Amino acid sequence: MRFPSRILPWTLVTATAAIVAVQAFAEQTGTPRRVLGADDSTRRLAILGADGTVEWEHPVGPIHDAWVLPNGNVLFQTNWTQVVELNPDKKIVWQYDAATRNGNRGKRVEVHAFQRLENGLTLIAESGPARLIEVDAAGVIQHEVRLRVDHPNPHSDTRLVRKLANGHYLVAHESDGCVREYDARGTVVWEFEVPLFGKEKKGGHGPEAFGNSVYSAIRLANGNTLIGTGNGHSVLEVNPAKEIVWKVEQNDLPGITLAWVTRVDRLPNGNTLIGNCHAGPHQPQFVEVTPGKKVVWTFKDHVVFGDSMPVQAALP
Repeated sequence: MRFPSRILPWTLVTATAAIVAVQAFAEQTGTPRRVLGADDSTRRLAILGADGTVEWEHPVGPIHDAWVLPNGNVLFQTNWTQVVELNPDKKIVWQYDAATRNGNRGKRVEVHAFQRLENGLTLIAESGPARLIEVDAAGVIQHEVRLRVDHPNPHSDTRLVRKLANGHYLVAHESDGCVREYDARGTVVWEFEVPLFGKEKKGGHGPEAFGNSVYSAIRLANGNTLIGTGNGHSVLEVNPAKEIVWKVEQNDLPGITLAWVTRVDRLPNGNTLIGNCHAGPHQPQFVEVTPGKKVVWTFKDHVVFGDSMPVQAALP
């Protein structure tokens, strides 16, 4: 889905948003928790307390990634090219515009993933140029990795990208339907093609669509890789031998339909968090399941957020 690529004005929240800030619309089952979320349709990035009230929010444009940093600042994107860091008072403390920096002026480029690294550099994935760059506080490239892209598209070369503890990079290539692990020199050292499981691709974003437009991948402590398959409506855990050792499919969870599966995470207790986007107004956007696929927590808020909520994260 495409949205206008423009920088939204740094304005105060609207009167409507101000009303939202003192009301709670979120419905949670299980033990309530704080949530970071962002939605393309409501154009809102927000932190919600466990009671569902909005603790912090900011207007955004199209968005696929966001972080609450250890210092309490929020790292997010305002459109497809600009990444900003705001403090709790909403003052800009850092920003980077991929459309104008480091050789990209005049080129089509989109950013769908970024990460503040432990050394203070910021990892940015650039679709179009098909590269990963690590930039310093001044926006100067300190390291660059060229990506392998079999079906190049500035909108879908990449989705989420994360740097691993071993210095490698785990990249979800949406248009290729593939997760690739790159070493620091850009060599592909592992890859997994998301299967279609014998089904035909169907267009769209909702539960009726289907494909292998993979959205996310994380490396687990056991060495396996947890994958959010996008419009594959599933979560896959894959071992280094590329065998699927665990999965959650579209209709495995009673009363819940998975649509565009976005972020996934494995909690210390062994449960899995699943982001559920484009599933419809009656479906939760964030779900926690046990290894036995029992649903123990859900989050649903179609007022502050909407049916196009690709960013979800559980907060302390």
